[in-house]
Amino acid sequence: MARIVGVHGIRQSKTSKAQLTSDWSRALNRGLGELGRPDLPAGALELPHWTGLLARAANHLGPEENRFDAAVPLSREEVDFAAAALEEVVRQEDLDSVQQLELQTLGLPQIWPARLTRLVMAYDRRFPRGGGMFFVSAMREVRLYLHEPDLAERVRALVAEAFRAGTFVVIGHSLGSVIAYDLLRRGEIAPDRTAGVRTLVTCGSPLTIPSVRRGLNIAEGEPLKLPGDIAWVNVFDPGDFVTGGTGLSALSPEITDAEVDNGIGDPHSARRYLQTAQVAGVIADGCR
Repeated sequence: MARIVGVHGIRQSKTSKAQLTSDWSRALNRGLGELGRPDLPAGALELPHWTGLLARAANHLGPEENRFDAAVPLSREEVDFAAAALEEVVRQEDLDSVQQLELQTLGLPQIWPARLTRLVMAYDRRFPRGGGMFFVSAMREVRLYLHEPDLAERVRALVAEAFRAGTFVVIGHSLGSVIAYDLLRRGEIAPDRTAGVRTLVTCGSPLTIPSVRRGLNIAEGEPLKLPGDIAWVNVFDPGDFVTGGTGLSALSPEITDAEVDNGIGDPHSARRYLQTAQVAGVIADGCR
């Protein structure tokens, strides 16, 4: 039976493997239905819940606590990483426009340093409705994966176990796209479990951000590559604040970008990405 491995993204600490699998399956089936294709067969999607590893490894928090909750203050390292990433995606004209504004009127956490606050303000001009704060929250989880190598190794090992000889398509959303790419390029999955993989689909990927690529030890100008003959389709929404609104094709001739419109409510939503015709088309072709 054709199999799909999904790698979920940020903000999934309060869900479960069963819930994620159900949510992703419904979204994928909706997209397939729009194309007039049949639903995925039962058990076709394998979606490991790796977020629990991050939560348990972060400052010894218990399973009921969210390390990335807005009420948990940012560490100095988190501030530095988020600020550096924002500097790479904020437009200079937006930054110039907020330089003279009073920080007290912004409604942002007062404990944030002025550098980060102004960058968030500037990003919000391009991505209103809290895009800057959401970006900072997302970068906290991304940074933990990139800068905790032992933890990242355990995450990859958990995801690698989901692969089988019949796995044809890998889908990574948000931070999951970073994990999926990192796992495939490292060759940490047994060859007999990746021999059938035809396509990697990334959705809402923060690999667009140089700070994220540096965290994977990818040098500036080095193209993103996958081993073997695996095709790479990157699906992005120009309104997605996690990606800076851009695709990945400029970073490698091997990547095909597919632009979608996920609406204004939550353009980074996994459900909205997964139910698009662009993702459904890849699933339908890759699992024939």
